Order: sequence, then structure tokens, then C-alpha cells
Amino acid sequence: MDSKTRALFEARANIIKAMAHPTRLFMVDILSGGKKCVRELTELVGHDMSTVSKHLAILKNAGIVRDERQGQQIYYHLKIPCVLNFFKCVETVIETTAREQLHVIE
Repeated sequence: MDSKTRALFEARANIIKAMAHPTRLFMVDILSGGKKCVRELTELVGHDMSTVSKHLAILKNAGIVRDERQGQQIYYHLKIPCVLNFFKCVETVIETTAREQLHVIE
């Protein structure tokens, strides 16, 4: 693998690592419905504000979400909505694997 190819796959891995947590996946799903402030995300996720902020920072550093200050609140929204295509692909893998496993025991 040449250095350019390695850099591409490392960049992909960094994005996937940023989403590789159930809470962050849930937050991305929530943000697919529109922007939310940290307080709203804290209520929906069910964690304390500090934990939610750390998850948001990881998503932001990976380029998945963007923040925007409006008065006293900071709102987050998906920077690149095509990340939701990844969710559809993952769900297809889950469904296919489940069908294959069910076929084995039938």
C-alpha cells in the first residue's frame, strides 16, 4: 500500500472510529432531524452535559457535525448528511447477517 492509499484509509478509519460508539451514533441519528442544542441532546441522550459535550467534540473533530452559536446556546447539526447512508448500509449488513444465520438453523 502506498502512502497516499494509506492516508486515505487512515482518514476513513478516523471517521468510522468517531462514530464507533452507541451514544454518538444515536446523536448523529437525532441530528439527522435538524439542529439541536447541547441541553436538548443531553435530555435525549440521557447523559450529563459534560459527557455529551465530549461526544460532540469527537464528532466535530471528525468533521461529522458542525456547531453554531445562537445567543447563549450552541447548536449542533450534521455537517455532511450523507453520513446517514452509512447507517443504511450498516442496517443492510445486520439484516443480511440475521437472515443468513436464521437460514442456517432452519
